[in-house]
Amino acid sequence: MRALASCMSLLLCLLLSCGPSQKITSSWVNPKWPSGTAYKTIFIAVLSSRQSVKAKIENELAAFISTKGYTAIKSSDALRSAFTDDKMPDREAMLGKIRELNSDAIFTVALVDKESESRYVPGSMPYQPFMGYYGRGFWGYYNYWYPFGYNPGYYTTDKTYFLEGNLFDVKTEEQLWSVQTEAYNPSSIEKFSQQYASLLWKRAEKELPMKQKLQEP
Repeated sequence: MRALASCMSLLLCLLLSCGPSQKITSSWVNPKWPSGTAYKTIFIAVLSSRQSVKAKIENELAAFISTKGYTAIKSSDALRSAFTDDKMPDREAMLGKIRELNSDAIFTVALVDKESESRYVPGSMPYQPFMGYYGRGFWGYYNYWYPFGYNPGYYTTDKTYFLEGNLFDVKTEEQLWSVQTEAYNPSSIEKFSQQYASLLWKRAEKELPMKQKLQEP
């Protein structure tokens, strides 16, 4: 009985750990997408005051789209001072720099919300009543109960991050695409960024005008 209960608990943990940690919840495409436009160079800007997080996410996004044959420019490289000052960056200075780098489009990523929820995680061996132990002696009962009593559970906090990505045309500053995602308990910034980039690309392939979204390599 204990062996079966232990196996079932392990299987449940494996199933939960294999579930998707990120998903797209909604997206929008501008119905007035500019005709005849091919985007080749994407300026990536992660809107975060934490420079280490910002740089890692931008690095992964840039590396991913570069493998697809496009040019990626990271704001963490091009606009260091503008994003480290406490004051709002100057609009003309920022757009001037982006255009100077021959960027066709801007892709921004922002954390719009975060939720935390504590939950109790029981021990690895869920308790099962020991049927029929009455009258069979102390040791039989103690030996059965011991693993449950000395393998206590614990509390953990689950975190869900809500992000929004937006694509803008550099010349007109018009919003072209918006995509909202949820990230559940990301294990690391690197893994999150890799999954995020792949997730966005798959959605872009489905939603954006195939001949106009980006210039084919």
